[in-house]
Amino acid sequence: QVQLVESGGGLVQPGGSLRLSCAASGFTLDYYAIGWFRQAPGKEREGVLCISSSEGSTYYADSVKGRFAFSRDNAKNTVYLQMNSLKAEDTAVYYCAAASRSGYGCYNRWEYDYWGQGTQVTVSS
Repeated sequence: QVQLVESGGGLVQPGGSLRLSCAASGFTLDYYAIGWFRQAPGKEREGVLCISSSEGSTYYADSVKGRFAFSRDNAKNTVYLQMNSLKAEDTAVYYCAAASRSGYGCYNRWEYDYWGQGTQVTVSS
């Protein structure tokens, strides 16, 4: 079965850290461009960190630069989003996505072949 499964969300205090995981089955993540998106209540889904499949360049939304980082474990076919210095405005449902196309930046939603189910991140004291 081809799918992306996310985990690692939860409740964290401002200034804290979380690491989200996105595990793939049925296909090899290393061959795909990866996007991490989030959607807060009443807002559109936004791309926060996106990795191209070809040159491996990374796009960061201005709001997360210096705080969020990407990593991968090819042996586990899993990618990660490390989130540090979390703020209340980071509260959202976070999604990972994989696209077979290439190019810098986050793509339109319909350009991603696979999406995870989403995981809730809540930053609150």
